[in-house]
Amino acid sequence: MQASLDQIDKKILAELQRNARLSHQELSERVGLTPTPCARRIRNLEKTGIIAGYSANIDEASVGFAFSVFVSVRLDHQVDDRLLNFEREITLMPEVIDCWLMTGNRDYMLRLAVADLNEFERFLAGRLTKVEGVASIESSIPIRRVKQQMARLV
Repeated sequence: MQASLDQIDKKILAELQRNARLSHQELSERVGLTPTPCARRIRNLEKTGIIAGYSANIDEASVGFAFSVFVSVRLDHQVDDRLLNFEREITLMPEVIDCWLMTGNRDYMLRLAVADLNEFERFLAGRLTKVEGVASIESSIPIRRVKQQMARLV
């Protein structure tokens, strides 16, 4: 079910995406409200799950993981047990930052964050290829990120 957001809610969300550490006073000034109704709106956005949480946006390269790799995986059978097993195994792999169940000719798309090509090779040969049911793997190495945003609001 899609939530009904007015322009003020969207402004609040956009400001919090830019800087979730804004005080209620600063945020209310930026969106044109007084602090109390602004805080009430934030609580409502949290309660309804539109704001799912708060976190720091970490630069992966700064913490030693400058090498991203996109990996598509095809399983030998698309049955519940295979899917559940693969997903359970993937959740235990810290190198996997994102994992998506896909339509099309591949079953999963992963984004990895690793230190370098050697770590990727060790991950690929030592872990991913050993997951039961993996039939084929195709990897792509990005050259540069063109766009990044937290969530779409408009």
